[in-house]
Amino acid sequence: QVQLVESGGGLVQAGGSLRLSCAASGRTFSIYRMGWFRQAPGKEREFVAAITWSTGSTSYAESVKGRFTILRDNTANTAYLQMNSLKPDDTAVYYCAGTTSSYYYSLRSTYQYWGQGTQVTVSS
Repeated sequence: QVQLVESGGGLVQAGGSLRLSCAASGRTFSIYRMGWFRQAPGKEREFVAAITWSTGSTSYAESVKGRFTILRDNTANTAYLQMNSLKPDDTAVYYCAGTTSSYYYSLRSTYQYWGQGTQVTVSS
């Protein structure tokens, strides 16, 4: 089993920045990829970004490309989501996810492990 704990959410003005963290514990050696998803009120949970743990290869949703960066610290078993140029549309609960699979990185069903979520609110 793998446990994931997110932190770093909060309230920020449009144009501002936030950095989310996701600390992994347990059988972390089994993780192939870490991802970030988000869910706004009344909407489906959607893919934001993913990183392959061993290579550092990254993938992003079109809506966040050029603004968000996913990072990882292998020694600390922690993934990060650096969010810049935030917009009110970025307001959501952000979830960290982990998978042992190399299947499609943007599918929710690919990920076996999920954090509890952290709220990000961007005011206009």
